[in-house]
Amino acid sequence: MNSPTTNHSRVLIMTAVEAEREAVLRGLGSPDFIDVELAGVGPASAAARTARVLAGNEYGLVISAGIGGGFTDRAGIGSIVIADQLIAADLGAETPDGFLSVDELGFGSSRLEPDLPLVRRLEQAMASAGLAVRSGAVLTVTTGTGSAQTAAALRQRYEDAAAEAMEGFGVAEAARLFGLPCLEIRTISNAIGPRDRSAWRMKEAFEALEAASSILVEVLKR
Repeated sequence: MNSPTTNHSRVLIMTAVEAEREAVLRGLGSPDFIDVELAGVGPASAAARTARVLAGNEYGLVISAGIGGGFTDRAGIGSIVIADQLIAADLGAETPDGFLSVDELGFGSSRLEPDLPLVRRLEQAMASAGLAVRSGAVLTVTTGTGSAQTAAALRQRYEDAAAEAMEGFGVAEAARLFGLPCLEIRTISNAIGPRDRSAWRMKEAFEALEAASSILVEVLKR
């Protein structure tokens, strides 16, 4: 992908839903070089909507941002994960011997790499600001994980995974087609595993997303 964005480039941030968009906007303030648009839920909607925006505007960087689930031994509730790999975790085929990714099938790649120098700059800046942050692989899934069995299978298949969401790979694929660098930023609302809405901490995740966006805009201005 291309080199990191500069402060002369416009930036596009895609969130799945309006609540995420509002948290991002609160953190950003009102910079005139960043647009925040809705991607919808899931990688297909995210790719299509991102491509539509990119086709009509010039940008230097594309970001997928929002909340997600975390493998809590790597990313606790309310923490921030900046993707150092974006992985389409369920893109492939089931076989009698287990799951095969599209890479193993020879049909393409299920992994995209973000703007790694910018990942490191953001991680350092957020850590310096006292935020709980780490980089790691973020899985894009079309069905949110809801069982211990699926969580264990994903963890075994992707040992470097820190978080799970539903849009990042779609946003990044659209960015790749336009020759643009990408990022994915996720704040953790729940543990990946058995689905228990009562244990989700949405408030903490939205507060972390707002804080992350505040640091993001300062880094992008430099």
